[in-house]
Amino acid sequence: MTDWRGSLRKMATELADPVRYTVLAEQSGPCLNELLGKTLSIFFTGAIHCVACDRLTKKSFNQGYCFPCFRKLAACDTCIMSPEKCHLAEGTCREPDWAETHCQVPHIVYLSNTSNVKVGITRETQLPTRWIDQGATQAKPIARVQTRYQSGLLEVLCAREVGDRTAWQTMLKGNGEPQNLEGIRQQLMETCANEIADLKLQQGESAFELLEDAQETQIDYPVLSWPDKVKAHNFDKQTEVEGTLMGIKGQYLMLDTGVLNIRKFGGYEVEIKVGA
Repeated sequence: MTDWRGSLRKMATELADPVRYTVLAEQSGPCLNELLGKTLSIFFTGAIHCVACDRLTKKSFNQGYCFPCFRKLAACDTCIMSPEKCHLAEGTCREPDWAETHCQVPHIVYLSNTSNVKVGITRETQLPTRWIDQGATQAKPIARVQTRYQSGLLEVLCAREVGDRTAWQTMLKGNGEPQNLEGIRQQLMETCANEIADLKLQQGESAFELLEDAQETQIDYPVLSWPDKVKAHNFDKQTEVEGTLMGIKGQYLMLDTGVLNIRKFGGYEVEIKVGA
């Protein structure tokens, strides 16, 4: 049997046909595509290392942080999930220097097809990684904006029409029907034209660059078969997860015994063994 040991981070991905996944990349872990159809045994040692400061912690917060880091880091603030609530301009940001490099940089507002069509945002440098992590099979940029805060304003506006959530269980049961993202973009821009014009007046004409001819990205995932029912494994309730690897999508391993969200257990130290 082959062994790897290390603290989990979200899987490294490469846009290919299909997407290529690597787990425990910092420890030269395996390319999971090559392990499809094989038995994986993933054992949680009981140790959790904060993904920010590496200290041992009894409990993980926000996908891998110890409680002190969860309380003090800007990456764990509520405005990360709700960028329209950014408070940098108010002088109350937890880490202004971090915000300058992560929030005060160009962002992309996009449409994607995950379990359904949704609107989302990400730093421009995070494409196509963000789409892969969400399990999108189609994605299309619809606007480039100057800051995360401004991208949040536009996202909230568009979400009233198309939504901004992924039903992860549905996403893991198979690929959704192909969608006409360009047609949806056109309808969205027409429906929201007045509100977008108001945003430009408030934030400045150059704050929002609407993209009319951005290329659509198609994404295929390495899957042998889809589960009929989605049952999630949880290292907080069981120390060992074992099963045949049937597929990978988003940040989930799909085993014949259930699915495992690798990103959820960031910082958890595990031992991985591969059988026949």
